[in-house]
Amino acid sequence: MHSTAAARRYARALFSLAGEEARVAAVRDELAALRRVFNESADLHHAIFRPLHPAAERRAVVGALSASLGSSRTVTSFLRLLVDRRRLIDFDSICQEYCRLADVAAGLVRAEVVSATPLREEQRERLRRALAARTGKLVELTERVDPSLLGGAVASVGGVVFDGSLRTQLAQLHGSLTRGH
Repeated sequence: MHSTAAARRYARALFSLAGEEARVAAVRDELAALRRVFNESADLHHAIFRPLHPAAERRAVVGALSASLGSSRTVTSFLRLLVDRRRLIDFDSICQEYCRLADVAAGLVRAEVVSATPLREEQRERLRRALAARTGKLVELTERVDPSLLGGAVASVGGVVFDGSLRTQLAQLHGSLTRGH
């Protein structure tokens, strides 16, 4: 999802406020919980995100939902502000941008790893350490299995791809042999 300029501004404002309160990670968790609930309930999503319902109704629903999830006053007020400003439609983009800001502040990068088989814990940790050494940042891995790789793994970190798959190694060997090297 592409982040709009308005979504970035709102995310930066919330991030700044959370930073002042020393609650960046807690606010991130609250946003993630709200996002899950919004995505799991089509009726709730419809009631909150559609401007067909009066703003007062949507504010009340947001307040009740926040209370049931134990959301902080900061997040509850922020959601009500989004309803008032007709920006709740940007909630997903705001969450994504907030998470990006939180990652940067924590010195964290996210890496996607695609492997032929599920990684064992020691492989996962060795890969995390190698990527951390390469990037100079903490690394959080997201894993996916793709049996077509045959073996090995491909890691993507911040637009850089590290391809250690058997398929790629075989293709390189084939190219080398056909060139006569």
